Amino acid sequence: MRLVGPSGEQVGIVPLAKALELAQEYDLDLVEVAASARPPVCKLMDYGKFKYESAMKAREARKNQAHTVIKEMKLRPKIDPHDYDTKKGHVVRFLKQGDKVKITIMFRGREQSRPELGYRLLQRLAEDVQDLGFIESNPKQDGRNMIMVLGPHKKKTEAMAEARQAQEARKAEAKANPGKSQNAAESDLADDDLAEESVEAPAEATAEA
Repeated sequence: MRLVGPSGEQVGIVPLAKALELAQEYDLDLVEVAASARPPVCKLMDYGKFKYESAMKAREARKNQAHTVIKEMKLRPKIDPHDYDTKKGHVVRFLKQGDKVKITIMFRGREQSRPELGYRLLQRLAEDVQDLGFIESNPKQDGRNMIMVLGPHKKKTEAMAEARQAQEARKAEAKANPGKSQNAAESDLADDDLAEESVEAPAEATAEA
């Protein structure tokens, strides 16, 4: 076998008995790291520590993984101004989180004969959030509905990083400002936790007007 020392140095090609002798001498484990190589490659290491470090790296990779999330927002073509502002606020939040947003206009009754109402509403919404997102899929009729997909300018990984930084900054501010009420501080921290959880959860959210 080809043996690698505990510091990564090349020991050379040695018989199994010699490798086991060195492992005992260093009080380490003899671990095969490349079974398909010719000759196979083994390394002297602390196998328990190696398993722990590998698990931590895998955990960190999962934590930083960016999930592709599509949120959904449903509106009526004759939505009133207050409801429109509320729905737009949700779309803004989703785009800031780095999520795509599927906008669905639902037509009922005679509204189905006025598809231009839905088209104008979708164009208006796209223009209102153009600083945060872009039209990824143009408006198209789908039965009684009209659908458009908005994509975020900000990447998901960037949104996740910003959310964590904001949470850490808020926690630091709460600790540095003892004059702030305990309830207010706890409320801020809870809001940040919810915001970060919302960014990372790979689930579809639907809101209907």
